[in-house]
Amino acid sequence: MLLRILEITVPVFGIIALAYFYGRARPTYLRDANRLNIVIFTPALIFHALTERSQGSGDFVMAALGAVVIVLGSGVLAWLWTRLTHRDPAIYVGPAMFNNCGNLGLPIALLAFGEDALPLAVVLLVTENLLQFTVGLWLLGDSVQLRKLATNPMLIATAAGVLCMIMDWHAPAMIAPGIRMLGEVSIPLMLVALGVRLADGAPGQWAAGFVGGLACPLTGLAIAVPWVWLTQPAPPLAALLIVFGALPPAVLNYMLAEQFAVAPQRVAAIVAVGHVIALAAIPLTLYFVL
Repeated sequence: MLLRILEITVPVFGIIALAYFYGRARPTYLRDANRLNIVIFTPALIFHALTERSQGSGDFVMAALGAVVIVLGSGVLAWLWTRLTHRDPAIYVGPAMFNNCGNLGLPIALLAFGEDALPLAVVLLVTENLLQFTVGLWLLGDSVQLRKLATNPMLIATAAGVLCMIMDWHAPAMIAPGIRMLGEVSIPLMLVALGVRLADGAPGQWAAGFVGGLACPLTGLAIAVPWVWLTQPAPPLAALLIVFGALPPAVLNYMLAEQFAVAPQRVAAIVAVGHVIALAAIPLTLYFVL
């Protein structure tokens, strides 16, 4: 079992560490690469996973529902915790709700549960992405803009993939390999981008980072475990939902905090320390679900 966990976690955290040390030695700006990943590579991954790797499973609805329950439930627990401890909800609630199911969740799902689990992990990612750009922006004081949602490449790819899956349509043979190759760029680039982003650091904020970084997996697991016990989803969805609950805060929390000037250095520390905590939290979670 230990060897199996190492086979899953070492490649993921190894790439992140490599990118982290590279980013520390040579400051690197990945804005254009991240934009390509959001606009081209990840949508291609989503479309390919839904149309070529799924069997039209009804687990998609359960995956989306589970993601909604875990994200919103984590937010409620985090809000109650901030009220009881007199902390600023704007700083801590978002990172507790929105975890790194993209950069970290997708490769772990792929390595731990195989390619058949990737469409379900994609559903978790898209559902959380939709919640972060609606509920998450509202928490930061912004308004929900339907135009932005309608033009979000990942949501467009999801809608197209679901439609093709329902109609049993597939990309033409001369196009499908190109879509697959574009999608294969997404996950490695996510891990590299995460390592480089974490290299930015957040000096002087480590106490807040530890508290906030620990809140994310604790609130996530506090909702995910009883939800899985109550609903009894079929494997591998049950394990995926528990791993989803244990993931650290998403890097996007820091980017949005910076955009809306909500203590960005403190949120950056929460994200950074959260990923250090994940070095222990993810292997422990995998030990119980594998």
